[in-house]
Amino acid sequence: MAQWHGISRRKPSGGRKVRARGKRSTEISTEKQLALIGESKKKIYRRTGGNTLVRVLAADKVSINDPKTGKTTLGTIENVIENESDPNYVRRNVLVKGAIIETNKGRVKITSRPGKDGVINGVLIE
Repeated sequence: MAQWHGISRRKPSGGRKVRARGKRSTEISTEKQLALIGESKKKIYRRTGGNTLVRVLAADKVSINDPKTGKTTLGTIENVIENESDPNYVRRNVLVKGAIIETNKGRVKITSRPGKDGVINGVLIE
């Protein structure tokens, strides 16, 4: 469900303010779309000014950068191990920036923002 980010129609005292204008479509935020583990699926949004935003809805692959060798390889996501932003995301296998995931190459920390960048990149930590 979309949320409205406009000014409240109520005063701090609880009294009603009569606004000079109504709601605008630019004041409505986008719905929450969390990236999950699964078959690759993306969604494209149109932003203000005709710009596009690609969101990852589900992914099973990650680009893994090895800091020791400097090489980047493609790995398969198996599970979410740890997430400092929200422990509930670990149970739900939600992929966000900063989450530590288990892959076939080892443990990886996600460095990209799947909801904004449209890709999942990570750095090998083991």
